[in-house]
Amino acid sequence: MTTSETSRPATLDAATLRELIDSGRAPRLLDVRTPAEFETSHIPGAYNVPLDLLREHREELRNHLDEDVVLICRSGARATQAEQALAGAGLPNLKILNGGMLAWQGANAPIKQGTPRWDLERQVRLVAGSIVLVSILASVFVPGLKWVAAFIGTGLTFAALTNTCAMGMLLSRLPYNRGAGCDLDTIVGQLRDGSPTGRPA
Repeated sequence: MTTSETSRPATLDAATLRELIDSGRAPRLLDVRTPAEFETSHIPGAYNVPLDLLREHREELRNHLDEDVVLICRSGARATQAEQALAGAGLPNLKILNGGMLAWQGANAPIKQGTPRWDLERQVRLVAGSIVLVSILASVFVPGLKWVAAFIGTGLTFAALTNTCAMGMLLSRLPYNRGAGCDLDTIVGQLRDGSPTGRPA
């Protein structure tokens, strides 16, 4: 087995996860999207642990995650980053939901619905596209502004190559993307008590 094969995170497809949940053998489900995305729709029984909070407090969270853990995001990119953070903290038995919530919804699996909000990837496209459009149009009057568009393009290229997104991380901190009960103490309490979001999911 090559190094790349051993370092590749383990995944679980939507059908297999659904079978585990239906059979009463559900792993601990950690949804690492923003609270706003989580409140819009999530897998029943999942805990919301936003990626930025997970990265910052992975050592504290590790003490409450000894069992099998499946990490969930919209498509798998943020879950992969969460897996790297938790694996670095020494947590075993980590898996990523292959295809994320898009795959779960595509399989017509159960979802708890809430108030619709834009997901983070859509917000990034809106903000980046708007900045590029405005800077190009405004460069007619202030030629130097075209470099703002170049900067955004460079940032998006880097985000694609590294599978990270600085703009997404910044947007995730806006009030629109934050929710009640999304601090470390609340999340640790939910993990300890076995009660996601403090109420039945």
